[in-house]
Amino acid sequence: MENLNWAELPFGYFKTDYNVRAYFKNGKWSELEACTDETITMHMAATCLHYGQQAFEGLKAFRGVDGKIRMFRLEENAKRMVYSANGVKMQPVPEDLFMEACKKVVKLNEKFVPPHGTGASLYLRPLLIGTGGQVGVKPADEYTFMVFVCPVGPYFKTGFKPVKMQIVRDFDRAAPLGTGTYKVGGNYAASLQASVRSQAEGFATVLFLDAKEKKYIDEAGPANFFAIKGNEYITPKSSSILRSITNMSLRELAADMGLKVTERSVAVEELADFEEVGACGTAAVITPIDEIVDRELKTVYKFGEEGVAGKVSTQLYERLTGIQKGEVEDKFNWNTIVE
Repeated sequence: MENLNWAELPFGYFKTDYNVRAYFKNGKWSELEACTDETITMHMAATCLHYGQQAFEGLKAFRGVDGKIRMFRLEENAKRMVYSANGVKMQPVPEDLFMEACKKVVKLNEKFVPPHGTGASLYLRPLLIGTGGQVGVKPADEYTFMVFVCPVGPYFKTGFKPVKMQIVRDFDRAAPLGTGTYKVGGNYAASLQASVRSQAEGFATVLFLDAKEKKYIDEAGPANFFAIKGNEYITPKSSSILRSITNMSLRELAADMGLKVTERSVAVEELADFEEVGACGTAAVITPIDEIVDRELKTVYKFGEEGVAGKVSTQLYERLTGIQKGEVEDKFNWNTIVE
């Protein structure tokens, strides 16, 4: 891979050598198989195509400062895929099969793991889909699980630099008792209209409010929301937001740094009192935000110095990414070394 410019990689699909697959059929999971094909053949009545029986994960592998390859919080991704599968009545992927698949696909594509210090990583996309054919609205009896990988750069081209965000009130990402807490494609489809419009209007992403009352911050389309106020890390508690593994990690790091960690309903008006705000997720880790504009009310909220990430957000980002890259002690045992 000597001719690949690792430092200029976008966050997008990149063909690698192998993906891995397993199939649930006749009541049991098959053995893992390695595959070079980028396509899937399935029944035209597959439930993933008609009734949204689909769930996915996202995680990263890093080449550490010591040359070792680390996967970050693999066990938590395995648990969350089980949670999502149960949420849309799919056959869950056993956690040991999930972890074996991720280790195997990284090992098979080891040459695509970017060198340390390039700012790039290997992104893993585990995918579970209902492939059994059904015409009635009911769960499939067959499922396909696969994991493919791509070397990627930062999710936002600016990297760890503040962006502008837009509050939208005329779209909902998920209903309070719907699928918002599961990592399923329908939630992302529901966010697209608002996201594309906001990007066209000059914003990096959108901030959705709760669907019931439009009073509280829910989450961004592709990420959770957090704020810093004094010595407190605050993040929304809601029945319709994704269980972010990055946010979970940041809460643990914040507590370890001596911050008070609070999960609660966060009213929109509180934005005026926050010193730092950001979005967090696997792809970007932390995206600092220096301005939020309420599209309907025209209210503008500004945070810190324009174009400069806040102090606490920077400390959290550097510590989390340092653990991922083997530069900071992994005192929480979050990394899995790929042997």
